Amino acid sequence: MSTSKSKSTKKAVKKTVKKAKSAIAPKSAAAKPAGKAAPVASASEFMAYAYAMEAEAAERYAEFADSMETHNNREVAELFRKLSRIEQRHADQIMEQMGWKQSPATAADVRWRGMEGPETADPTELHYLMQPYHALQIALLNEKRARDFFAHLAKVTKDAGVRKGALEMEEDEAEHVRLIEEWIKRTPVPDDNWETDPDPPMLSD
Repeated sequence: MSTSKSKSTKKAVKKTVKKAKSAIAPKSAAAKPAGKAAPVASASEFMAYAYAMEAEAAERYAEFADSMETHNNREVAELFRKLSRIEQRHADQIMEQMGWKQSPATAADVRWRGMEGPETADPTELHYLMQPYHALQIALLNEKRARDFFAHLAKVTKDAGVRKGALEMEEDEAEHVRLIEEWIKRTPVPDDNWETDPDPPMLSD
């Protein structure tokens, strides 16, 4: 992880800390539009986009884990690390499937129609007192955006290979949605006052 990205993520957490009463709201996270890629010309280019999306998500979750550890929120940090490992495994599976020996694309190479890919979590959704339930809500929305992204691509593409790949990825993401929904059912729902801190950290810009 680069130093600039680490500073950026920590700054986002500090900004959130100042809003001690702000909760992790699924409605807020859902407001982030699903990223769209520029027209994809071939099946191999499509898979490069899919790889970049998974790798970007893995990197962002790792950054979130670092931020939570900074605030000694080790339970949520470990959950974000687990999510990062899952996304990285998806990226590695694409590499293996395509027979690539090195990464075909990075987030910087992909021309998303938006700031980031659809499966990349928003740093403004972090709160230093967030609980596993909140982290899973973020992950659920990311998976839903990824599912919808591939569903849309399958509808609009004119390339049969891209359509096939997009439909397969849509089903994969739909399965991820179902798995996280089951995970959420087994996770305690936080109390209404979960964000209350009698001794909040004093942070400066």
